[in-house]
Amino acid sequence: MPSYERVTETGIVSLYYEESGSGHPVLLIAPGGMRSTLAAWSNAPWNPIRQLGDDFRVIAMDQRNAGRSTGPISANDDWTTYRDDQLALMNHLGIARFHVMGMCIGGAYIGGLLAVAAERITSAVVLQTIGLEDNRDAFMEIFDGWAEELKPKRPDVKDEAWAGFKQNMYGSDNPFFSVDASAFANTDTPILALMGNDLYHPSSASRLLAESAPNATLIENWKEDPARKVAMDRVLEFLRANTPSPATASD
Repeated sequence: MPSYERVTETGIVSLYYEESGSGHPVLLIAPGGMRSTLAAWSNAPWNPIRQLGDDFRVIAMDQRNAGRSTGPISANDDWTTYRDDQLALMNHLGIARFHVMGMCIGGAYIGGLLAVAAERITSAVVLQTIGLEDNRDAFMEIFDGWAEELKPKRPDVKDEAWAGFKQNMYGSDNPFFSVDASAFANTDTPILALMGNDLYHPSSASRLLAESAPNATLIENWKEDPARKVAMDRVLEFLRANTPSPATASD
């Protein structure tokens, strides 16, 4: 079971990940909110761990303090904490440039990656990103449920740390929580957005992403067959079309 340990200012982080396939790398950021684990892909409309391995080197990870990944928790933690974990893992694996595919909370994480490391991302696939639309309380409740599960195992974390962390994650007015629309508007990275349509993944967020990013395409219907098969074929075509040649992949 591969894991990568990194030392941070607040303690040691252990990130669990799995690799499969070969080719240009794809970093997968799973759905599940604060419980974002690679196992969650098995319950998604389409499982990229199984489907992408014939063409790509697939890296799927458990986010910090979810599944088999662990790390410190402080009042200063926020979206950048996870972003730094993701980039550190890719650095550890010696991967300079990569595709990224994220679902649900993964859309917000992709926004953070594009804001600081767009030059490393060859393309991004965003499946039903989370977004702010009269639903802040629902996200706060998700955080509280995750925290209550962890608290018995983490007596070292004080109440003020949980509270500060929650506010940093879901207290802002950014439409994607992690970033505002400029994170997508200021990059020409090719983006394929598949639209959400529920409380946690409002269609307005996917539309805003697609309207903001200069090189984005929006797919509205994709969760049910026959639209699902068509959409997933388009995802594969998109990733293949934006895969650099071996000579430029590590530039």
